[in-house]
Amino acid sequence: MKIPAEPKVILRSCRDYDPERIRTIIREGLEELGLRPFGRTLVKPNLVAAGPLFPYAYTRPEFGEGVLRALQDVGGSSMTELAAGERCGITVPTRVAFRESGWDAMLKKIDVKKYHFEEEQQVEIPLSHKDRLRDYLFTPEPVARADFFVNCPKFKAHPWTTVTFSLKAYIGIQDDRHRLIDHDHKLNEKIADLQHIIQPSFIAIDAITAGEGRMLTPTPFPLGMIIMGNSQVAFDAVCCSIIGVDPMTVDHIRLAAQHGFGSTDLSKIKITGDVSLEEAKQRAKGFKVGLIRVEKYFEGTNISAYAGPPPDSEAGDYCWGGCPGAIEEAIEILRVFDKETDKKLTRMHVVFGKYEGGIDAKPGEKVIFIGDCADWKGQLHGKPVAIESLYKDRSSLDPHVATSQDIFAKLASAKAKLAGDVVRLEGCPVSVAEQVLALVAVAPGVKNPYLDRSNMLTFTRAYLGWKARVTLNKLQRRRYQQNGSFGSRGQAAPELA
Repeated sequence: MKIPAEPKVILRSCRDYDPERIRTIIREGLEELGLRPFGRTLVKPNLVAAGPLFPYAYTRPEFGEGVLRALQDVGGSSMTELAAGERCGITVPTRVAFRESGWDAMLKKIDVKKYHFEEEQQVEIPLSHKDRLRDYLFTPEPVARADFFVNCPKFKAHPWTTVTFSLKAYIGIQDDRHRLIDHDHKLNEKIADLQHIIQPSFIAIDAITAGEGRMLTPTPFPLGMIIMGNSQVAFDAVCCSIIGVDPMTVDHIRLAAQHGFGSTDLSKIKITGDVSLEEAKQRAKGFKVGLIRVEKYFEGTNISAYAGPPPDSEAGDYCWGGCPGAIEEAIEILRVFDKETDKKLTRMHVVFGKYEGGIDAKPGEKVIFIGDCADWKGQLHGKPVAIESLYKDRSSLDPHVATSQDIFAKLASAKAKLAGDVVRLEGCPVSVAEQVLALVAVAPGVKNPYLDRSNMLTFTRAYLGWKARVTLNKLQRRRYQQNGSFGSRGQAAPELA
């Protein structure tokens, strides 16, 4: 898609989740931008997590209904397909997120197709731009073949990337095994590279109730707005301005601008709507972002955190996109699920990166080194300890043969991995799910959300459905190989997760 020479961002007031009101606003936005959906039209909401634990983490179904009905109004017979697709947070089947969010029921009501991206064929997309992390990326086939792509993110803060607006939501256009590759201190570069897969023709963000502070368990913030646009970088720049953040300090926005996906210069962006930029800033006054180093985050708790820099061969002094941020999200999930979590947690120490300082661990206090790049030498509990880096240069990681992480395998192995007073969790990164399980394993009194009886039946059914679909994809693989590529944007992946 060609990036608009004169990007436009539309600010509209909307205080309630009324699907018909949202439908009208979105329809008017499409008309003002001169956009008409056509061909294969795909809507991507942010359903990273949903359900009672995550009420403010996702794009609401009422918002999605308004968007989809407006697309039907404007596009009509020009669309050969209208669908919604997403990959929620890893290890949990996207089927669960669609169901728990209310999107399943909504899509059924308005007769719109859905895609669970981790269950679809994966397509290789070649990259050729300067400073790319890799020469190719993988994305689900519905994304690769979309003619009119609509991004419907949630207006939220993020503990690793400051904000998660339109650009950051692209982490959901990859399945598990490809999503985790480069999801480390190069996360912002990864997000910028993902922009080369496809650009949205239209963006509409759910900012009616925004989420501040966190990404999975944010605090609700009544912003009362719908924001629309036709250029991702310009769109995110305006959203940053609303909350008082310089977009050029948000690395993935700055990098995407440098890659040619738009301008962050507000003087070059036309801002319209029934809410002025100044009024929007007033509405967002006090909005909290979530960029906090792990040492500071755990001050005053039973967890002491220590963080050194990523491997010497890489730039930066802290892994904003990997394990440290994941443990912050993990503890917040447990706090929501079990209000007594902080009281039940035993005294422990967690260590990240190449840390060279002391670790004040008393006898009986567990020390957990988290991530492949953990590297430390010293005395613990009166004994010498040497933790060697297991980090592999990213050039040695081949997405063609990457494997996904199975949550049931993690459940079975979590306690065994945490045996002893000094332990190590391998991975790059060690995911939020695995760190949730680790914290539960070392503090048996803390309730495990993965074993909650009210969720287990839904989760297990979704898991089995996911695996059955992937098995079917593999059986169909031979036919696809005979036909060659899936479309003009790339070639079929040789193996499925």
